[in-house]
Amino acid sequence: MAEWVEKPVDRETVEALVAAGYPRLLARLLASRGVTADSADEYFSPSWKRLSPADALPGITTAAAEIFKAIEANKRIVVFGDYDCDGFCSTSIVVRTVKALGGDAVPFIPRRTAEGYGMSSASVSRMLKEIPDIGLIVTVDNGTGSEREICDLKARGIPVIVTDHHLPGDELPTSAIIYVNPKVPETQTPERLQSLCGAGVAYFLSNALVSLAREVRGDPSLAKGLSGILFTLAGLATVTDIMPIRGENRILVAQALKNFQRWAPVGLLELYARAARTGASALGTKDFGFTLGPRINSCGRLGDGHEALELLLSSDRERARQLALEVDRYNVERKSIEQGMTERAMERVVPGAAGQVIDLGESGPLVKPGVAGIVAARVLERLAAERGDLGVPVCVLVNGKGSCRAPEGYNVRDALEACSEALTHFGGHAGAAGLGVKEGQMDRLRELFCQACAIQYEKLPDEVRSAMPIDAWVEPEDLTLELAEKVAAMEPFGEGNPEPVFALRGVPLAELRPMRNNPKHLQVLVGGKTPLRGVWWGHGDEADSLRAGASNLKDVLFSLEISNFGEPHVEIRVRDIR
Repeated sequence: MAEWVEKPVDRETVEALVAAGYPRLLARLLASRGVTADSADEYFSPSWKRLSPADALPGITTAAAEIFKAIEANKRIVVFGDYDCDGFCSTSIVVRTVKALGGDAVPFIPRRTAEGYGMSSASVSRMLKEIPDIGLIVTVDNGTGSEREICDLKARGIPVIVTDHHLPGDELPTSAIIYVNPKVPETQTPERLQSLCGAGVAYFLSNALVSLAREVRGDPSLAKGLSGILFTLAGLATVTDIMPIRGENRILVAQALKNFQRWAPVGLLELYARAARTGASALGTKDFGFTLGPRINSCGRLGDGHEALELLLSSDRERARQLALEVDRYNVERKSIEQGMTERAMERVVPGAAGQVIDLGESGPLVKPGVAGIVAARVLERLAAERGDLGVPVCVLVNGKGSCRAPEGYNVRDALEACSEALTHFGGHAGAAGLGVKEGQMDRLRELFCQACAIQYEKLPDEVRSAMPIDAWVEPEDLTLELAEKVAAMEPFGEGNPEPVFALRGVPLAELRPMRNNPKHLQVLVGGKTPLRGVWWGHGDEADSLRAGASNLKDVLFSLEISNFGEPHVEIRVRDIR
């Protein structure tokens, strides 16, 4: 079981923050997230006014000019998207923008099971049959690995603009008239723009397109009211696609959450009203990452995603309400299937393996290819909890195709590249990727994947391999409402800006009991003179065993929350008890 160890921080950075007026504990939290005395003001004030200009993203200006030229020539523009939340949001951003400028925009989403990710020969063939007279194709959240398909379209006289954010391989889409991808090193993209998701790239493209149209047409009010909707879609996709919440991403997410009720398209408002609490003035990243995002993703996992895309494009409240109901039903079905697939996958885990390749066989009513990615994430979470460490990369496959998820420090795309001899295709990010396996090569894939993961593990720093990093060991008297308010001001939390995790050493526990309204969760009082109320989610069944050892002092791992029941006060969300 991994030791709880404070994250290393740069002492000079901490001292500079303290000198700038930040309390020492807060200075430590900021320094461990790469925040300095010079950048702290921007960190705590992620205003939309601080966004980089659209032309800061290489290629965006040229792409906008080509799209505007197509709009002016009344050409049909196909926006070729993807079947996840980032893809739906990216598609909606560009379609809404082109239409707001008077253009003819048609969205197209591949079918996950039948056609696969991005521009495949099957998806391109269907697009050409279903959409006549295509004048221009703009890919969003895909296209980086589609050189062959783009070359074929070029031969047909159909130009393609590629906008994407996935890690490129050896072959880039050189047949595209423009290729925009902040992950390509040769573009020299500014660092704060390098972690944009597909919708983030689409947002910058749309900004450039609107600015150009206003300038050419001499109408500064053109597409008025569009920006807030696009901001919300980009912020939602950034959280759901697990992008680092830094730089431009932090601004996109913070403003999308802060202004959700005012800016969000009617479809998202209706979905949120159905799925969560209504009337909230401000949301948190969990509302995006665990409430809205999974529901939108469910449509692409179990269906062709048209309900999710229509929901994001809808301007009719009654239709949006109907679509929100349909999308929510997909999510209920997805949860049931996910639970069964996860249990089946856990039965096939190889103990002690450096990486897991789990083949669930053929698809059926209880096994859906589109759920493989989230099942891989669940298996990874369970392995990490059982082992008391990071866990190991996990691949889950159905019908020979699947998804991988990896813990921090690994690069699963690189691991798959080392397995390329056994694969038909692969691609993705450091933490998540997709793949297809050649017939008869599953065992070879397991062998190569484990080797690649073992090599990456050996390169991890010792403190990552043998310890669970925490932000700070604290004393009970440190846990004040003032500290909790300062921690809350560090939101939005997410990848690259994790919620602070603290630990108390040797404290008594009391009132250990399952919650009355939901006995799955454990309620507890932590500490001595002025104990803090806490909840340990999903651990209600441990009440008896913890009570049996209640005379022993415990170490508690937790995060802080502010409760507004009665006078505002501090509560804790327990993560582990030892």
